[in-house]
Amino acid sequence: MPPRLRSPSLSATSRPASGDADSNHALEDFLGALAGDDPERLYDRAPCGYLTTTADGLIAKVNQTFLTLTGYHRGHLVGARRFVDLLTAGGRIYHETHYAPLLQMHGSAREIALDVVCADGSRLPVLVNSVVELDGSGRPSAIRTAVFDATQRREYERELLRERQRAEESEAHAVALARTLQQSFIPPAHPRIPGLELAAGYRPAGSGAEIGGDFYDAFEVSANDWCLVIGDVCGKGVEAAVVTSLARYTVRAAAVRQSLPSGALATLNEVLLHHGSDRFCTVTVLRLRLQDRRWTATVSCGGHPLPLLIRRSEPPVGFGRPGSLVGLVDEPEFSDTTIELRPGDVVVVYTDGVTEARSPEGEFYDDERLVAWLAEHPGSADAVAEGILREVVEFQSGRPRDDIAVVAVAVPG
Repeated sequence: MPPRLRSPSLSATSRPASGDADSNHALEDFLGALAGDDPERLYDRAPCGYLTTTADGLIAKVNQTFLTLTGYHRGHLVGARRFVDLLTAGGRIYHETHYAPLLQMHGSAREIALDVVCADGSRLPVLVNSVVELDGSGRPSAIRTAVFDATQRREYERELLRERQRAEESEAHAVALARTLQQSFIPPAHPRIPGLELAAGYRPAGSGAEIGGDFYDAFEVSANDWCLVIGDVCGKGVEAAVVTSLARYTVRAAAVRQSLPSGALATLNEVLLHHGSDRFCTVTVLRLRLQDRRWTATVSCGGHPLPLLIRRSEPPVGFGRPGSLVGLVDEPEFSDTTIELRPGDVVVVYTDGVTEARSPEGEFYDDERLVAWLAEHPGSADAVAEGILREVVEFQSGRPRDDIAVVAVAVPG
């Protein structure tokens, strides 16, 4: 027969100062009771608080650990207070709406997070486990509750929450920075080219939170001499963004000194090789010149899809010759192709986000589909650029996996 537990002393107990010394003292008391096999001390000096209440919650028994945690005297609790009375206002509401019904329905409740109001008015975060004890007729006779100090756990949870908030704020800042940087890769407004129509469309991949490498530019080199550039730097992220910015402004500078697009690509290739990055890119440079009231287009492609020429009563065709990837080899091959533009002609340049777009089923949009769409939807530069962008985005069910850039230039007539 196990030894009978003596009734706990009803002498007043003051709350000692908090800190490691108290924790060590309590642990020593518990280990001493364990070594001496003293059931009363094992209960009274347990590593957690113990409460026994009547079925309606009136405190009938409490151990010393709980008193030490909360600073109450035993006589202030036993037979005088209910457990719910020791909770904060929010805790009392939760007790009535969740904790008590849970005990009534299941006979137990585990790891309930509450705050106990201590004798000095401070709050003690706790985790509570309770079980209902039944009498011989099956009716609740008592509720036995273990109360664990959750101060460190609660602080850990708060720190996790703070870290999550900081991460969310950092992510929001990164998204804003990415979008701002991405916008710098495209002209803030299309320049007005006398005698030509210019239109462009751009859509970043996904949510736009990750910086892509697609860019385009249109600028005047001299009177009646304009340069149209479109490109795609491999990869994404900050390093790709640095190379993208470098490529855009290198071509701008090179176009002033180089009369042919191939010369601008050769300059860009040399700059990228000496930049120290392993990033390369694909670029198309289109030089538009007005001579004798007629526009000519000279194109050079560095690993980029060829421009498409849309001419009345003729199927759309690519023009120019493929060239080397830019920034990859010491001796690249770039060539120039010149055509005369007629009234009504439309030239379209685009990144591979168009033809390599995939449907949810994994089907590519591809070159043939693009040519077929252009043949069925002739129109102005605006209509063509916006139409291609809309068509490709819809093909991907509104969620493009890669950046999409389209630029169209048309000769009115």
